[in-house]
Amino acid sequence: MLRLEGLHKRYPTGDVALQSVDLEVPEGQVMALIGPSGAGKSTLIRCINRLVEPTAGRVFIGDEEVSALSKRRLRRARRRMGMIFQEYALVERLTVMENVLSGRLGYVGFWRSWARRFPQSDVDEAFRLLARVGLDEMVDKRADELSGGQRQRVGIARALIQDPALLLVDEPTASLDPKTSRQIMRLIRELCQERRLAAIINIHDVALAQMFAQRIVGLRLGEIVYDGPTDGLDAAVLTEIYGEEDWQATIRKDDDDAETADDDDQAVTGPRGPTLDEERMAGIG
Repeated sequence: MLRLEGLHKRYPTGDVALQSVDLEVPEGQVMALIGPSGAGKSTLIRCINRLVEPTAGRVFIGDEEVSALSKRRLRRARRRMGMIFQEYALVERLTVMENVLSGRLGYVGFWRSWARRFPQSDVDEAFRLLARVGLDEMVDKRADELSGGQRQRVGIARALIQDPALLLVDEPTASLDPKTSRQIMRLIRELCQERRLAAIINIHDVALAQMFAQRIVGLRLGEIVYDGPTDGLDAAVLTEIYGEEDWQATIRKDDDDAETADDDDQAVTGPRGPTLDEERMAGIG
């Protein structure tokens, strides 16, 4: 689904953020990207959708080489890449519904979006997505009236209304409390399973990565130093990624209960939504 070949990024200052990264993420896989601050995690995500231009290397989404596209064709390709941000990137004065529909900008154009002239099919899809993420009763609330967890749910719905093939998720739980963090990570995982989405999640919390990802990639100084299953994160691997430390309290044990908050999460998110086979999403953004 996603393929990176020799991805390299050197900033004008001379700092090297990525060093010849090779990586593949298949359809439907949730991959957690971990590593210390400055390891290149956010740069990697932004090089994929070219919010940051890579210095060298190639990026493929399916058979399309994103790294070689003109600006016009890149705008179309970005419809296939939903982005979820740490700081939510919502328009504070707009309602929840308006923020979600802004994800359709890549389809309807700026002026129709500015005039709030969206096709009824887009509006219907926005209602379905907001119900799925547990915000169907907050459609008309302004974004600045929401809690952090609610704002992140709006961001998730906005990304999904693009009908993406890939989710790029940049530190989605950094500003959230532990319980809400688990709920958000669980929601992302479930939505990826339902819609067969590939996802790369840049995350600092190793335990959350182990609970909710299928695969872990560890970066250090712009290089991949670990790529494997979640249960492969032992003390030696974490030391290679982060440096010397007592990692025993960080490593998730087999008997850890990753689903403790399920009942609370259901109360917030509501019932599971339709699968991709049952109902194909309408949009892109």
